[in-house]
Amino acid sequence: MNPVVQEITDRIIERSRASRAVYLERIRREGEAARAKGPARAHLGCANLAHGFAAASAEDKPALRGTAKPGVAIVTSYNDMLSAHQPYETYPAELKAAVRRAGGVAQVAGGVPAMCDGITQGRPGMELSLYSRDVIAMATAIALSHDMFDATLLLGVCDKIVPGLLIGALHFGHLPAIFVPAGPMTSGLPNKVKARTRQLFAEGKVGKDELLDAEAKSYHSPGTCTFYGTANSNQALMEVMGLHLPGSTFVNPHTELRHALTEAAGRRAVEITAHGGEYTPVGELVDEKAIVNACVALLATGGSTNHTLHLVAMAAAAGIVLTWDDLACLSKAVPSLTRIYPNGQADVNHFRDAGGMQVLIGDLLDEGLLHADVLTVAGRGLDRYRSAPSLQDGTLAWAEVSGGSADPDVLRPVKEPFAADGGIHMVSGNLGTAVSKVSAVKPEHLVIEAPARVFDDQLDLLRAFEAGDLDGQDFVAVIRYQGPSANGMPELHKLTPPLAVLLDRGQRVAIVTDGRMSGASGKVPAAIHLSPEAADGGPIALVREGDVIRLDSAAGSLELLVPAEELARRSPEGRPLSDAQWVGTGRELFATFRRMAGHAEQGAGIFGVSGAESPDHGPGLGFAAEAGASHLESGAPRPRPRPAGVPG
Repeated sequence: MNPVVQEITDRIIERSRASRAVYLERIRREGEAARAKGPARAHLGCANLAHGFAAASAEDKPALRGTAKPGVAIVTSYNDMLSAHQPYETYPAELKAAVRRAGGVAQVAGGVPAMCDGITQGRPGMELSLYSRDVIAMATAIALSHDMFDATLLLGVCDKIVPGLLIGALHFGHLPAIFVPAGPMTSGLPNKVKARTRQLFAEGKVGKDELLDAEAKSYHSPGTCTFYGTANSNQALMEVMGLHLPGSTFVNPHTELRHALTEAAGRRAVEITAHGGEYTPVGELVDEKAIVNACVALLATGGSTNHTLHLVAMAAAAGIVLTWDDLACLSKAVPSLTRIYPNGQADVNHFRDAGGMQVLIGDLLDEGLLHADVLTVAGRGLDRYRSAPSLQDGTLAWAEVSGGSADPDVLRPVKEPFAADGGIHMVSGNLGTAVSKVSAVKPEHLVIEAPARVFDDQLDLLRAFEAGDLDGQDFVAVIRYQGPSANGMPELHKLTPPLAVLLDRGQRVAIVTDGRMSGASGKVPAAIHLSPEAADGGPIALVREGDVIRLDSAAGSLELLVPAEELARRSPEGRPLSDAQWVGTGRELFATFRRMAGHAEQGAGIFGVSGAESPDHGPGLGFAAEAGASHLESGAPRPRPRPAGVPG
């Protein structure tokens, strides 16, 4: 193993020792009971069980009434509005048939919400997006709480859906779980053309009809959007963690191979139950090595910065304490091996055709950057994921991919990387700690020292751009009160095109925010996820218009160049919306989430580290403010305990 990867893994294991031990003791106790007592539904009372199969088909009802065949839960994020999830419409019937043939019986146990950040960008609905991850986790738990099941098939693709499904499943960690992907849509309008059209629209050089036409040619059919945002980062991470069947990640929807892989997932779910020959509980599979493997894959592929939040939260659900410092240290050891939009012009279909996950995983294994000795849904050992699936005379088969990348402009080996590090840096200083994605930023833009332009709402920045108030000046745009406690930490994608216009005009610009950008900052240098956030009294609330800020993404520093004694005399400016103001689009239903959300460094969620719950305040990462009041309205700063094992 690469010594840095091993050192970080050992550090995570030691830090998580107590909480992980409590978590494993619980799921192993439940697993032993499952192996000893037979299918879960066999222990329900007669009235309970009758409710559980009342609506089953004539074909499945005898199996559900009996106690011999293992039960498989299908938890689905299907809806037909979103391209990534529309293919799931036919999956339940396909999976039920596959499970039946394998000797089990499957039911749709529940559905989870799936919202699209692409639709809600710049809209009030985006302020619910990150919160939806924890709603999905709870919905998954509700689906599995019926105690009818011995394994889980998880149907989800996009941003918060996959992390939420996994967090929920890990709280039933004695059950095996397999993610069943839907695949990306085929390639549409080239990303370079799409990006250029967006920028021309921002400059007023093309109209809405031309922009909509370009967008419609980009997002044109069922399947995941083809750029390498959070959705496709999710898919890559699930494969390298061993939660997908090998090679199933980037196969397009509605193809014969896609159907064959879906059926294979159903069969495999039966084989890895406690009543099959290869019991594979998801809580054992997702261990410290699997989490480090996911971090390495994220860094090597230039994946979404959202996973600096999601990986922390997913690890916590398995009793594992992952920190941003772990990611920063790994980033120095893991090279950038892909160029996929927005870090290049290729899309995920081009990445797949260049060798995709099989070539990437194989090379990272050969160079000691991935742990090979891990449990996966395909069996023990990540070497299985060097193999790609294909249909041979109608039969699904896997064969190891030989040779390297077929396109070095898209995928390169470790020995010839695009960059020596992973492209995601942590920056820190007197403004706090933030994430900076540098993989698409030109070297000459990695350092900026310029006056602050301060905004408490992204729309104010857009209005300033349209009015020409940002022309002809270098500046660092400070967009605050955008954190999880303020308004749900929305993504600020709409800021990228106008700031990119200014960058192209020769101005030096950058972004500092306690909100999210999912890596879509692209070529604009940015420090995002700033923690502590403004709503919790973070120093970003002290920044004044014209203050000089220095962002050095290469060296990892973020400094407000104001004397400490001057800062000590300042009081926070601005404030988040009050609960009375934060209404509409259902936002008022999520006021409790605002009060309970943890710091970005802790995953920005409302759940704590499994196995490390505090008897004083339950599993939440923070304390609730007085009912009906926002954090600043409560009259006192909100204490935020660090995760167990993390020094203060």
